[in-house]
Amino acid sequence: MNSFSATAPLDCRSNALLDLSEKTIRNALATGALQPIETESTTLTDRGFSFSVRWVSSLALKDRARVDTVTRRRPDFNPFLPPEPALTVSRLGAQHFVVLNKFPVIDHHLLIVTRAFEAQTAPLTKDDFRALATVLAAQGGLGFYNGGSVAGASQPHKHLQWVPEAALRADDGFATFSSGLDSQQTAEAQTRAELPWQHAFMSLADIDWCDAPQAGRQLQLTFESACRALSLPSNANPMPPYNLLASRQWLLVVPRQFEKWQDVSVNALGYAGSLFVRSPAQIERLRAEGPLAVLRAVGYPR
Repeated sequence: MNSFSATAPLDCRSNALLDLSEKTIRNALATGALQPIETESTTLTDRGFSFSVRWVSSLALKDRARVDTVTRRRPDFNPFLPPEPALTVSRLGAQHFVVLNKFPVIDHHLLIVTRAFEAQTAPLTKDDFRALATVLAAQGGLGFYNGGSVAGASQPHKHLQWVPEAALRADDGFATFSSGLDSQQTAEAQTRAELPWQHAFMSLADIDWCDAPQAGRQLQLTFESACRALSLPSNANPMPPYNLLASRQWLLVVPRQFEKWQDVSVNALGYAGSLFVRSPAQIERLRAEGPLAVLRAVGYPR
């Protein structure tokens, strides 16, 4: 197994992690350990914001069975203790593994998993933020965290997640939601008036991503500032449900009230403009309600 040490993090210009994940993906596909879920997608527009909505392809009945398997697992099943060797990309410092999502909807979807069991509702630690910063520093993309089942977490073992730039449309979600904010205002939380749920954006313009350990510390301090702006504790155990999203430019925290709108589960990627439904029939209900109203309903209205 490959390892990136905590004292020698990935260089901010390195593609090593993406290269390693690509190699792991090829091998895992060949052995059947990796089982991508084939999806179709459409775009919904709501008040100028575009949302990508994916659903399991009608041509891939086996994938419907996989989705059912994932959502009906035994509550005591832990796929991360230990992680499946064929899906394990590398160690990341002393506390984490980088693991492939076994049933990915998005290519190169990586999980940053604690090596020992910690609850998904436990507070994020300096090691968690350092691991996330190491991946963001090397690869950019979008990191996110579902703080508990109400926030969309499918597993109780603590895991952050990451998707690459290529998985995100430049004109949607996280980039669009944060557009119009002042990137030079790094000391205070910011909000978008057009977004009808409680949230706090923080600019990350001051972070030096080529110093991943320091970037991790700054990421943690910025998260704590966002939580204060929302009157959300940042170190409670258990934490109240919330979603965290972070790119190299912005960090976003959204408190959560419900996991689902009707029968549609929403995780952190919903607040990056990406929703997943089990069938096309659910799309029409999403279209009628409007994605912004759906995200408002599972968060806290402003």
